[in-house]
Amino acid sequence: MQTIDINTWPRRDLYRFYSGLDYPHFNICAEIDITRLHRHCRQSGISRFNGVLYGVSRTANEIEEFRQRIKDDEVIQHQVVHPSYTVLTEENTFCFCETKFCEDIKIFSDRTNRAIARAKLNPSLEDEPGRDDYLFISSLPWVHFTSVSHPIHMSPADTIPRITWGRFTEVHKRVIMPLSVQVHHGLADGYHVGRFFELFQQWVESVDLTRTSEQQTD
Repeated sequence: MQTIDINTWPRRDLYRFYSGLDYPHFNICAEIDITRLHRHCRQSGISRFNGVLYGVSRTANEIEEFRQRIKDDEVIQHQVVHPSYTVLTEENTFCFCETKFCEDIKIFSDRTNRAIARAKLNPSLEDEPGRDDYLFISSLPWVHFTSVSHPIHMSPADTIPRITWGRFTEVHKRVIMPLSVQVHHGLADGYHVGRFFELFQQWVESVDLTRTSEQQTD
């Protein structure tokens, strides 16, 4: 973790302006073509949930602004952020669950399967106190949405990004998924969220889950 010098930070004026607003967050929703990822998840045995969870977490970690947080009137930047996501319980409510992010998608998927199994046995709505190196992630597999809003703390303003995806829909033999990204405008602009969508789509188009980790590093 590093602390950013606000006085020399190129975003200084934007940070101060948006931090003074009552609601400093913005949200962008867009449709993503996940046909290739959908196919490779089926072929590899990795669930579609785990595949998308890995993809959005990997993409967020590639963008500095998605790893930045406002904490005690300072801006910090984490080296790695980890997904904290919702899991449906048997009572049709939900609990929170975390997977430590790693670059190897198969290890990440195995970690996620184990974490979900533990969460269902002992459901909780608590994240680890004092931590903000999270990405708050949820899925709405029942709805192909066009807009999403999230409840957040405002005093102080929560600066953890929210990422949500919805129901997969087949359109002209392509699999389309709605994806929502919400961020604090003091830390990120439309450019950075647009970059997120661009990098995620690039990853989807290049992913090959049928190859081993060793083959992928060649």
